[in-house]
Order: sequence, then C-alpha cells, then structure tokens
Amino acid sequence: MDITTGTRASDTERAHIADLLGRHLTEGRLDLAEYNDRLTQVYATTTREDLQLVLQDLPKLSKTAAPQSVSRTRFPIWQQIEGSAWLGVSLLVLFIWAAISVAAGEFTYPWPIWVIGPWGAVLVFRVLMGWESSAWNRSRTR
Repeated sequence: MDITTGTRASDTERAHIADLLGRHLTEGRLDLAEYNDRLTQVYATTTREDLQLVLQDLPKLSKTAAPQSVSRTRFPIWQQIEGSAWLGVSLLVLFIWAAISVAAGEFTYPWPIWVIGPWGAVLVFRVLMGWESSAWNRSRTR
C-alpha cells in the first residue's frame, strides 16, 4: 500500500486494515478489547498514515489467509446432538418396554413406536429438507 502523508484513506483501505486486525485477533496477538479499540480507531481515521499506525506494533502478515478448518460432516452440530438424544431415548424406552414384557411374561403393546417413530420422522425430514443447513441459508441470501 503506497503511503503518502496526508492522503485520505478510502473505505476499501479501512476494510483491508480491519481484516488484518481480525487475522491478528484470530492468531492471538490481540485480545477482544484491544481489537475493538483498534477497529474503532481504524474507522475514525481519515488518512492512510493514521491507518498504518494502528498496525505499527504488529508483525506483517502474509498475503494469503490462514487455512480454516472445514467441518467434513454433513450434519450440523445441533442435528448431531438431537440425533444422539433421539437414540438415547429410543434405547431407554425399548429397554423399559422389554423389561415390562419380561415381567408380564409376554410381549406387551409396542408403545415405544409412538416415541421413536414420530420423533425420528421429524429428524429425518429436517435433515432431508436441509432448511437448517448453512448451504440452505447461503442460497437464500444470494
């Protein structure tokens, strides 16, 4: 970035400096309070020279952004939690039903299907429709 004393900074240059500050924050060089102070200073400055003062005590960053880990799972974390809860409750009600059937000496009415079936159907429907996935939300905002 060419720095000329007194040259006014553009919004694009401010956004670039804000992105750099964000990278320093994620790499642990800044805490949240200091990041907020510096970001406020970035958007309050008028010259390019003042923009560089915000980064003066921080090391230079490479041009490429650090690779971010991408979750390889198809299911968001909340669907994994809901699925685990469904499985746990399903096993519990099946165990209770089996214990009652053993105590009665015969198979009793299979009431766990009314717990397992509808809840599982809702979970499967939500996964198949994908309304809660990040891909669905990204396609709606475009």
